[in-house]
Amino acid sequence: MGWLTISVLAVVVGLALLLRWRRPAWYWLSFGSVFAAFRIRLRYAAVMDACHLTVPASRFQLALARTLHREVPRQRIPRLLWMRPTRTGIRLRIRMWPGQDAFEFSSAADRLRHSFAVHQVTSREVKPGVVEITLTAFDVLKHVQMPTKTARGLLKVPVARVEDGSVHYRDYRETPHSVTVGATQSGKSVFQRTVIKELAAQPVALVGIDCKKIELSPFARRFSALADNPDDAADLLEALVDRMADIYDLVRCEQRISADTPDAEIAANIWDLPEALRPIPVVITIDEIAELALSAKRNDPRRDRIITALIRLAQLGRAAGVFLDIYGQRFGSELGDGITLLRAQLTGRVVHRVNDESTAKMTFGDISPHAVFAATQIPNARRGTAIVGYSSGEWTRIRTPHTSMREAVAACNTHAGLTPDIPELARFKPVVDFDLHQITETAVKAA
Repeated sequence: MGWLTISVLAVVVGLALLLRWRRPAWYWLSFGSVFAAFRIRLRYAAVMDACHLTVPASRFQLALARTLHREVPRQRIPRLLWMRPTRTGIRLRIRMWPGQDAFEFSSAADRLRHSFAVHQVTSREVKPGVVEITLTAFDVLKHVQMPTKTARGLLKVPVARVEDGSVHYRDYRETPHSVTVGATQSGKSVFQRTVIKELAAQPVALVGIDCKKIELSPFARRFSALADNPDDAADLLEALVDRMADIYDLVRCEQRISADTPDAEIAANIWDLPEALRPIPVVITIDEIAELALSAKRNDPRRDRIITALIRLAQLGRAAGVFLDIYGQRFGSELGDGITLLRAQLTGRVVHRVNDESTAKMTFGDISPHAVFAATQIPNARRGTAIVGYSSGEWTRIRTPHTSMREAVAACNTHAGLTPDIPELARFKPVVDFDLHQITETAVKAA
């Protein structure tokens, strides 16, 4: 009987070690969460005291102890409201004592990580007096696997995994315009492919500008318009500006504001219009902004047209359903006049691995110096890892799952039937259904 018990224990321990090595998520759900919950319960008071997250006893308790000649009361420990295991860690909901704030817990995140023996600790304020601490048990970004169920919606697509185990979404309704910066081989193109792959299945119009001619052209069947040189890009952007003006005229005609018009029926953007009249949203993807902004001439009329149109789209496009996704290796004032003004309109900021600190400062300098430092610490071996910054000053680390060119092209071809025909952009629609033999014969005859 003793040998049988030892054999069973050996098998269980071996299985646990194997899961921890090969399938950390399975190990966490089967063994790790139980051990971690017990460890947190056992160490909670000592950890709070060691991390200086306690407060002195109240004045009444101190006065009572002096009056009754008792021992001075101990430091008060923040109350642990509940502890809830997740697929990647544990969430703790803690009620703070008067005089504490959420910044104290976020500042102590690294000390809490070592004390609880977990991979990552993040905290956020849920409501006044209550803070939620998320303990991530293992490196979620080492092998990125997106969950099977995500909160998809119109113009809201999952694109990456966050270091705390949650999903990062590209939500165009919430963040209409964004800039994504990264060096060569940093994973920027994979991020772009993932966004396009997810948008391909949605009823939106995709518009691309790709002066390299190789990044967006494979997805041409799903694009309503595509420009592959600066001259066409200038004309395309101005056509989009004209379309935006027409949409605003449509919204104005449909407002019909009177004293008896309900507030909910007053149109201020395309989402307030009846579905039958609502123009289809347009997502513009610019593969390399430097190819449009750099110019050998000091006063280049074409460049001025491009930058002016981009600024107008960034300032006014949201309500008309026009959204910008700008990609580049650098995005700073060295690209010329107007770039700083354009960057100020781009709420979404994503930085992959960069070659110098100044590139990160261009993107995050007005948001958070901590995000700048984090962007410069991304290792070369972690392609697809990026820092996402928010206008509130917060930032987080994400990593995009690998999306091959074939997967993105297959998604675009599968949903090619959803490609809308926009009359204003008809002359920019890419030609994808052609006879290669006929083109060869025509070229031979021309020669």
